[in-house]
Amino acid sequence: MSSQFDLFVSPSVPGFSYAPDVLGEPEEADLIARIDAAPLTPFRYQQWTGKRLTASYGWSYDFATGTFAPTEPLPDWLLPIRDRAAAVAGLVADDLVQALLIRYDPGAGIGWHRDRPVFEHVVGLSLGAPTILRLRKRGGDRFARASAPLAPRSVYHLSGEVRHIWEHSIAPMDAARWSITFRSLAATAPQR
Repeated sequence: MSSQFDLFVSPSVPGFSYAPDVLGEPEEADLIARIDAAPLTPFRYQQWTGKRLTASYGWSYDFATGTFAPTEPLPDWLLPIRDRAAAVAGLVADDLVQALLIRYDPGAGIGWHRDRPVFEHVVGLSLGAPTILRLRKRGGDRFARASAPLAPRSVYHLSGEVRHIWEHSIAPMDAARWSITFRSLAATAPQR
């Protein structure tokens, strides 16, 4: 791991867990190629277009219209990766019903946010360049902050407090990065 990460440790934020080296380098290269071959489109939030490219499977949330609906099922090549990510997170694989593929080209990041409330568990697989997952929680007029390194081929899991109270973001980077994020539905979300 690069020395830039020596300053960071996994945050002691309730609900955050992290596992490095979940995949080997050949698997990572294969997943990157599969993401690049997917029907990626620029991320849209209302009238704004982001620099990252995305594709959703299972369920899709349209930020332009505020609609949440079923979409194409998870492709077969994602299922073994979903199963492994679920095992790392201690979840039932079939509960992870949504997958989001993202390619972050140089200069792309993701701003402060919480995942939509229709989702419960968030399990992310980080590929390509290492990055830092930034976390913040408002307390009055200030923010509590924490950071976690996301090494290539690692998995992180957001649940409980870090999922519902903290926001997370990734600063724009100079190198390309890919991710696969799996989500379960909240008990109050629409079901198929």
